[in-house]
Amino acid sequence: MLHDVAAAEGWEHFRHGADIGIRGIGKTRLQAFEQAGLALTSVVTEPESVRALHAVDIRCSSPDDDFLFLDWINALIYEMATRGMLFRRFVLSQDGATLYGTAWGEPVDVERHCPAVEPKGATLTELKVQQSEDGRWIAQCVVDV
Repeated sequence: MLHDVAAAEGWEHFRHGADIGIRGIGKTRLQAFEQAGLALTSVVTEPESVRALHAVDIRCSSPDDDFLFLDWINALIYEMATRGMLFRRFVLSQDGATLYGTAWGEPVDVERHCPAVEPKGATLTELKVQQSEDGRWIAQCVVDV
């Protein structure tokens, strides 16, 4: 199920054994990364239930698109775990091999968010960042839950 944000953007999940795949789709590679952030949040709760109250800056670096995406998702999982937060909005920029991101969210409210699972880490399984034939970018991997 693709959750559209605009005509060429959105996110979805795909099944993989006991874990879950996340996929971001965007007009640009960075938009696909941002959409994958929403897919990650939706593993835990409905993204619409998360308020974008607090900004968290995230930086990661890799010369390889696949590993940069993996680092981005793992950085989000780390921030979620250490800060006890969920994120709703993401803005990314890139300078060379370094990704600069800001994630907006709020602390987990168990009653309102009803967290389903806790993501443990992004894996190399199904890891792919590529531009499709229609020009959209896809960024995906399986997340250990």
